[in-house]
Amino acid sequence: MALSPAPAGTVSRFVNQARLAQRLADMARIGATAKGGVNRQALSVEDGQARALLTGWAVARGFDVATDGIGNLFVRRAGSNPDAAPVMTGSHLDSQPTGGRYDGVYGVLAGFEVLEALEDAGITTRHPVEVVAWTNEEGSRFQPYCMGSALFAGKMDLEMVLACTDPKGISVRDALAETLALAPPMPSRPFGTPAAAYVEAHIEQGPRLEAEGLTIGVVQGIQGSRWFQVEVTGQEAHAGTTPHGARKDAFQTALRMVTALNDLMHDPDDIIRCTFGRFEVLPGSPNTVPGKVIFTIDFRHPDAGVVKEKGDAIAPLLHSLAAPCTVMVKETSTTAPVDFDPLVVEAVRDAAGLLGLSHRDMPSGANHDAKFMAPRCPTGMIFIPCKDGISHNEVEYASPEHCHAGAAVLAETLVRLAV
Repeated sequence: MALSPAPAGTVSRFVNQARLAQRLADMARIGATAKGGVNRQALSVEDGQARALLTGWAVARGFDVATDGIGNLFVRRAGSNPDAAPVMTGSHLDSQPTGGRYDGVYGVLAGFEVLEALEDAGITTRHPVEVVAWTNEEGSRFQPYCMGSALFAGKMDLEMVLACTDPKGISVRDALAETLALAPPMPSRPFGTPAAAYVEAHIEQGPRLEAEGLTIGVVQGIQGSRWFQVEVTGQEAHAGTTPHGARKDAFQTALRMVTALNDLMHDPDDIIRCTFGRFEVLPGSPNTVPGKVIFTIDFRHPDAGVVKEKGDAIAPLLHSLAAPCTVMVKETSTTAPVDFDPLVVEAVRDAAGLLGLSHRDMPSGANHDAKFMAPRCPTGMIFIPCKDGISHNEVEYASPEHCHAGAAVLAETLVRLAV
């Protein structure tokens, strides 16, 4: 085995583009959709199969595997100092219902490729290097999102999380037991174990890198977000006989609310992000006045003051518009903007420069598990371009060359942090 530290640029030469592309293709078969994407929602059978596949690859390479109370999956390559905290990397295996084959899973498999490259290069690091597949980053089936990383970081309560249910009434507790049963038995470890650093590779999920012809995004931080669920309750009535003045039409009330929210969130600089991602109209009959509407609000901004000011205005605004219906507004998630550690950001930037890859500093508009790791240990992220900036979509695509470039930057960054 070579002595650490390895000369700069050594490990990245062993990052195998074809192997990484094949791993991504193999994983994409699990939950594959007709349009080329994946439906591999958190704690589903497909999620369990993906975990089992990764575990099999890890065991075959001689790496250690472990899990914890929410099913986070850890793959560890030992370091020379068994007492040293691991340098961690990873992302998530779960997807949106009509998700792409790169969102999340790229970060897990790029990290695993780094472990394989370290092994192939015969490089010993002082710190262990660990890949983690976090549970339920997406929040599409179970809310709140980022359950795994938030629990690891001590930002959520386990019993509260286990009691959460999906739209069919299945609890996280029950779904987790079924998912873990699909993977081989492995040791369990507690939440909050020490970490020396955390670096997450991810597709950008936006158009900036591709538009500027750049290969690597050096991520400086993640904008703040507040999520809300809104339930408007009116009264069902006959569509042909009930005068408009006598109706308690939950949809018309919700429509007024959405219009007012768009006015509240208007931003000439186009920095604010406000999305109504779920909109349910009940009972859903074409000749019945809707009696209930449930919709969600996803509000984001990089400035903590704006996040507070605009977010605090949402509930009072909706209550003022509720009559003749009633409204219940529940804030389901709140995360402050996060700045990444300057030393990790510098390590990513230096790695991109070492490899001669075009790059730029940039923020992340999307939330990631790295947001919850940042208060725990020095944290950073690496972005690669995705075609047309499209993500959360079955046509999501990142080229093998860009996937390889991001993994190479990740490899050099992790080695620098793990020595």
